[in-house]
Amino acid sequence: MRTPARRIILFILASLTSSGLAPRAFCRAPEFGVLTQTNIMVPMRDGVRLATDVYLPGKGDAAAEGKFPTILTRTPYNKNGSAGPGRYFAARGYAFVAQDTRGRFGSEGVWHWMTDDGRDGCDCAEWIARQPWSDGKIGTLGTSYVGGTQHAMALDNAPGLATVIPVDAVSNMGRQGMRNAGAFELRFWNWIMLNAGRGSRAAQDPATGSALAEMATNRLEYLRLLPLRQGATPLRLAPEFEEWLIGAMGHGADDGFWAQNNILAQPARYKDIPVYLVGGWYDSWGGNTTANFMALNKAIKGPVFLIMGPWIHGEQDKSQHGQVAFGKEAAIPDALAWRLEWYDHWLKGIDNAVGRAAPFARRVRIFVMGTGDGRRTETGLLNHGGSWRDEDEWPLARTRPTPFYLRPGGDLSTAAPDAGSDSTSFQFDPRDPVPTLGGNISSGDGIMQQGAWDQRGGPAFWNWPKPIPLSARNDILVFRTEPLEKDLEVTGEIEVRLWAASSAPDTDFTAKLIDVYPASPDFPGGFDLNIGDGIARARFRECPSEERPMEPGRAHEFTIRLYPTSNVFKRGHRIRVDISSSNFPRFDVNPNTGEPLNNHRRTAIATNTVLHDADHPSRIILPVIPGPETRPPSRP
Repeated sequence: MRTPARRIILFILASLTSSGLAPRAFCRAPEFGVLTQTNIMVPMRDGVRLATDVYLPGKGDAAAEGKFPTILTRTPYNKNGSAGPGRYFAARGYAFVAQDTRGRFGSEGVWHWMTDDGRDGCDCAEWIARQPWSDGKIGTLGTSYVGGTQHAMALDNAPGLATVIPVDAVSNMGRQGMRNAGAFELRFWNWIMLNAGRGSRAAQDPATGSALAEMATNRLEYLRLLPLRQGATPLRLAPEFEEWLIGAMGHGADDGFWAQNNILAQPARYKDIPVYLVGGWYDSWGGNTTANFMALNKAIKGPVFLIMGPWIHGEQDKSQHGQVAFGKEAAIPDALAWRLEWYDHWLKGIDNAVGRAAPFARRVRIFVMGTGDGRRTETGLLNHGGSWRDEDEWPLARTRPTPFYLRPGGDLSTAAPDAGSDSTSFQFDPRDPVPTLGGNISSGDGIMQQGAWDQRGGPAFWNWPKPIPLSARNDILVFRTEPLEKDLEVTGEIEVRLWAASSAPDTDFTAKLIDVYPASPDFPGGFDLNIGDGIARARFRECPSEERPMEPGRAHEFTIRLYPTSNVFKRGHRIRVDISSSNFPRFDVNPNTGEPLNNHRRTAIATNTVLHDADHPSRIILPVIPGPETRPPSRP
């Protein structure tokens, strides 16, 4: 029988564990020294050699006896940056391998976006299996592009691959990835502008590297000069980067061009291994992270786990993003330690916290945002707050999809619109696009701000520097509810079904979901907090793989997929939906002319019309989670 004191201690530990990522923090002590081997040139099947570093458990000046499982990271960002994780895992009984991807930093060959990484990853895995220190089992590590190299290996059934932890990982590039319903995400333009001169073949020549660095420094000016044309900028000095970017910006259809890492097209291709998917509500790949979970959870035995926090791209160790604080427990304090727990279980067979304690207690772990007090923190941020919750599935089985209709006069209501025609029109001028103020962005690096922001301008935004709310613009249609009478939790996938017409043969329609804080002593002007956004390019409205021009003046229904979220809209707040036709530089600007993508010479002002009547019920469908008083009994 447990003593009262022991019960109190266990209660405190359980409370801390369920609220964060466990106070015991999975801090297994080092067991070995570390032996390092650098710049091993590992041959691929076509003879190209990739630069590789190996970190091994050591005893004195020699490698420790025995065979060990391997943690592998394949990166375009310089393998030398993996020394910290390499030493960490080697000291705890793993071989650690860090490899520069093809055409990057120390590796030979020509860089291509992801297309070589499945094959090269398999060749690297075969090389690992032949090493005397390898026990044949491989787990993978990495974020963003480096998460994408993990997916590529799993899709190509890499030998020895036993588990993956893709974080904010590149996948499904034609769907809410690089193309978003036909629009191009300019974060990848920014990525190329920055990385063409970092670790590329061209940058090995100092003069060429200097020219590419100068281009990157002045990229805001180049951003204003889009579209990008072959040979017209210094990017021609790095031809593989120019070729890929021009091709990607000109290819809007979700088809074979984007086949690499397309998990959703053939999820059964994915190797049947334990998978832990990590994403964030404000991450640029958040929509694909949850989509991959849904697809893989059905296609493979796995098991497949998912964690979604209030994070921006690659910053799971922070609890404050943009202008908003989510509470200290929102952060994962030790990124390597919890991964070690996962690897220990699946690569070494250790019976540990996996399947028992957070963040492995159940298949899905989400951070529900919005339960803070709304006050200003000591550092001047909005305390939006939130807490962790474990679930058994995604989307949640108890979800109630609830339409909120866009109504005349800017109302947003669950009441369906009345009979009769009604619409609202605005002019969209491509020369003055709506500026991006936060959101699901990666590789912002000076052209965009990531995460949660008040939707008003300021010095952080180069194209909207004055403290003017976006809602003041005449090219944004604002629809909002009355102040809520009680808290409303919205958790899941979100869509806007928009009936709209245009005077142009092609245009864009954008949607943004906003949590409107009322005025308070700390925020006298209130706070318009962005929750999620999305876009639809008209020429792809009917089929994501086929262009079809619009008939000017004819109404069409558009589906705008916002990013998934989990947020409590508190009593007294308003739910707001903004409709417009641009979000720049988050997405490329539609010139409204119908010319080929990334090859226009003209722009035209479009008159765009949103319909909101009984025959054309424009609406946002929110995944409402019933409150405690209506929630069905929990499972045993």
